[in-house]
Amino acid sequence: MISEERILEWYEKRIVPYAVLFFRVLRFSIYLFSFLFLLSGIYRYGFQLTEVEGVFLHRINNLTWGIFMLYMVIGYIFRTKETAQRVTPWMHLLYALLFLTLLPVIFQRPVPETGVMWVWDFFHHPFYRMAVLSMLSVTFLSDRFVKLLGKRTNPSLILAGSFFFIILVGAGLLMLPRSTYSGIHWLDAFFLSTSATCVAGLSTVDMPAVLTLEGQTILIILVQIGGLGVMTITSFFALLFMKNSSLYSNMVVSDMLSTNSLNSLLSTLFYIMGFTFFIEGIGALLIWLSVRGSLGVSMEEELYFAVFHSVSAFCNAGFSSLPDGLGSTLIFRGHNALFLVLSFLVILGGVGFPVLVNFRSSLLYYSRRLWWRLFHRSQPFRVKRHLHNLNTRIVLVMTTVLLISSTLAIALLEWNGALQGMHWTEKCTHAFFSATCTRSAGFSSISITAYAMPTMLLMFLLMTIGGGAQSTAGGMRVNVFAVVLLNLRTALRGGKRTIIAGRELSEETIRHANAAFFFFFSLIFVGVFLLSLTESGIPFSHLLAESIAAVSTAGVSIDFTPRLSECGKAVVLLLMFLGRVGAFTLVAGLMKRERQNKFKYPEENVIMN
Repeated sequence: MISEERILEWYEKRIVPYAVLFFRVLRFSIYLFSFLFLLSGIYRYGFQLTEVEGVFLHRINNLTWGIFMLYMVIGYIFRTKETAQRVTPWMHLLYALLFLTLLPVIFQRPVPETGVMWVWDFFHHPFYRMAVLSMLSVTFLSDRFVKLLGKRTNPSLILAGSFFFIILVGAGLLMLPRSTYSGIHWLDAFFLSTSATCVAGLSTVDMPAVLTLEGQTILIILVQIGGLGVMTITSFFALLFMKNSSLYSNMVVSDMLSTNSLNSLLSTLFYIMGFTFFIEGIGALLIWLSVRGSLGVSMEEELYFAVFHSVSAFCNAGFSSLPDGLGSTLIFRGHNALFLVLSFLVILGGVGFPVLVNFRSSLLYYSRRLWWRLFHRSQPFRVKRHLHNLNTRIVLVMTTVLLISSTLAIALLEWNGALQGMHWTEKCTHAFFSATCTRSAGFSSISITAYAMPTMLLMFLLMTIGGGAQSTAGGMRVNVFAVVLLNLRTALRGGKRTIIAGRELSEETIRHANAAFFFFFSLIFVGVFLLSLTESGIPFSHLLAESIAAVSTAGVSIDFTPRLSECGKAVVLLLMFLGRVGAFTLVAGLMKRERQNKFKYPEENVIMN
């Protein structure tokens, strides 16, 4: 009789090695077929399929389903170190949903008009299988992407590469037959995809006239991805469903979100995603209430208008689905509530995710303190003095100062100019809306050409400053601008340390701000220089406005973008990409890191004046 030990030994030597090898092949196949499955879904969505193409895509779907099934089964049966799947309960739920797709395969369709039949039809429905496979495909590809960070790959290059990949995919989607009414040039599609992903708001075509409802939906999805950030979304899926992200990759994501705890990384991502969709949902509801019955369209179209503009505003993108934008006669007068809602959505999106994370920490602290006061007064409670860090204070103070001062300036300069003929409440509303959106959002209820030159110069300054760091806004960022001003004040006073609100700014922060400041204006200069070569006979003010709008991803230009030459479009496209990714961040990532020497060279001064 064969002993149990010998059976186990035979199993370990004869079965497990082949299972591990097969599992490795499946793991590679998972990534390949996940990518093919998503591509097949895009092709199915964008084109009218022939019978042969339909059969081919159906086979790809079946192969993807079978590979996921095998991967799940082998991972559960052969529990070795190599095949053990370190997944979260959410991933087990996805596997359970995948397993339920076997029910229609195992059992025949039951008798009609029974409860069992409805269950069978639900799990047999193509949309159910497509939804489960799509979630699994996105999860595994996101996990693969985050694992690249664990291989010590340069995070700056990963960020730039991820944006470029999304731009390529977006351009391909916009060129699908169903995305446009009569086709679109590949350069215009690439430009529009870059503008949406980089939340710039610039366009070389009349977007509502060229893009169909499907095309506009693709555009706003690109805006949402670009606003949240590719790394934020992929890290969310990877950490939500998988546990095999490395410590290094988690540290990179943690640094990106400016959170100090790796344990709260997933909860922070949950908070950012949840806050984004919650605010966009509330914004969409308020926008719909403000325009209900005034656009002359159906309720479904009103809801679409509300969702589109809510996402576009929070992500600081500046795209509008109206033919004449937000200057349309349908909404320009008598819709103060709409412009105020859009303004506050832009402000919330532009303060930056680190500020939102800091608010979350403060909210949790006050909740615990309230709980302690109500139920645990007898126990000690650790009181915190500095709940809001210096970055949060700087962003909030600078944002408030810029909003108030620029609103007053625009109102005073244009009260009898571009704002002439309006009621005083509308004048104040549009002045506030212009001051808010000029810094990054790209929305404009009044064309910038209608403003006087002093107002235009003020808007150029607001575009260069932008919003908060690591936000949906662009520009050099108010953080950088504030640090440069503080350092300038210290230099003028002859001080050696830059101090603000009882805190001393680190030398690294000051060097980073000065370098980012230099790179930002250098990029604007290069943009103006290149546009002056490609666009002959165009006034300097137009070239400057286009360059600033592209680098700052503000989207407020002098109606010049559609008239750009092909070379000019390529220049602006590159400026938008570098402005969103960050020229300083990208160049610093490409540069070889300097070794920290333990010795110090003698100091010597250089004559400055």
